[in-house]
Amino acid sequence: MLSLHQLRCFLATLEHGSFTAAAGVLGYAQPSISEQVRLLEQQLDTTLFRRVGRGLVPTEAARALQPHASAALAAVAEAGRAVASVRELLTGTVRFGLFRTARFYLTADLVADVLQRHPGVRVELVGQNSAEVLEHLRKGRLEAAVIALPVEDENMVVTPVLRDELVYVSADPARLHARITPADLAAAQLVLPDASWRETDTTRRQLAQAVQRTGHPLRPRIEVEDTETALEIAARGLADTVTWRGVLHGLGDRLPAGLGWAPLRPAMYETFAVVHREGELSPASRVVVDLVTARMRDLDRSMRARTA
Repeated sequence: MLSLHQLRCFLATLEHGSFTAAAGVLGYAQPSISEQVRLLEQQLDTTLFRRVGRGLVPTEAARALQPHASAALAAVAEAGRAVASVRELLTGTVRFGLFRTARFYLTADLVADVLQRHPGVRVELVGQNSAEVLEHLRKGRLEAAVIALPVEDENMVVTPVLRDELVYVSADPARLHARITPADLAAAQLVLPDASWRETDTTRRQLAQAVQRTGHPLRPRIEVEDTETALEIAARGLADTVTWRGVLHGLGDRLPAGLGWAPLRPAMYETFAVVHREGELSPASRVVVDLVTARMRDLDRSMRARTA
C-alpha cells in the first residue's frame, strides 16, 4: 500500500535530483530516502528514476505520478487545517442575541445544529427584545444577533434573513370574517406582549402608528410580557391579540385550542436580520451566524411558499 511518507520522499527526490539532496531537505539519512522510493516502485511495479552520473533522471512514470502525489499531500494538509479549525472552535463560547419569540423560529434547532456539528462549543443565547439585544451589541456584550429591523447604526453589518406577517388572533370567529383594519384595532379589546418594551418594541410601534392614523391611540386592555400568555388569554375569550404568522407556525399543536387568525389591512410585516459589529467574528460566532442565516432563510422560503 502506498504511504504518504513514500510520496513525500518521491517528490523531494524528483524536485532535488538525488536521494542525498532529498535526504538533506527532509532531514532523513540518504539510505532511508532511497529505500522509500524503492518500496514505492515495488508497489507501482515500475521504475521512477534512472541514474545518470551522480544524479537521477525521472521516468515518464515519475512524471505521471507527480501531480497525483502532490494532490494527495495537499489533501492531507487541508484535512489537518480543517481539524485544527474544528479544534479551535471547540474551545469557543458563543454569546448570541435573540428576541424573545425567536424560539418559535429557530432556537432549539439552532442549538441542536451547533452541538451536533461542534459539540465542544459553549452556547449562550441572550435577550428578550430586539431593542435590548441591539443595545448589548453596541456595548460589545454580544458579537452577533438576530433582531427585527430597522437597525440605525452604521457600524453594524446587517443581513436580512426573514420577513414575517403580523396577524390578528381571536377565539371569536365572527371577528375574523374579514381583514382587520387599524380602526378595528382601535376598537378591539387587545392583549399585547412585551409590556416592558412597549416604547421601543418594533411591533408595538408599527401598530401604534397605524392606529394613530385613525385619530385614536393604541390602548391595549391587557399587557403581558410573553406571547404565549397573550395567546392563552385570547383563547379564553378575554381579549384578542396580534402576533406573527411564524409564531403560530412554530407553536403548531401547542397553539391554544379555539384560536383563529385573520390578516391585517393594510398588511404589516417585520423583517428580521442577522446583525453584528463591523470586523472579524470569532470562529465560533461565525459558525452560529452561518447556521442562523441558513435556517432563517429556509423558513422564509417555506412561509412565502405557503402564501403564494
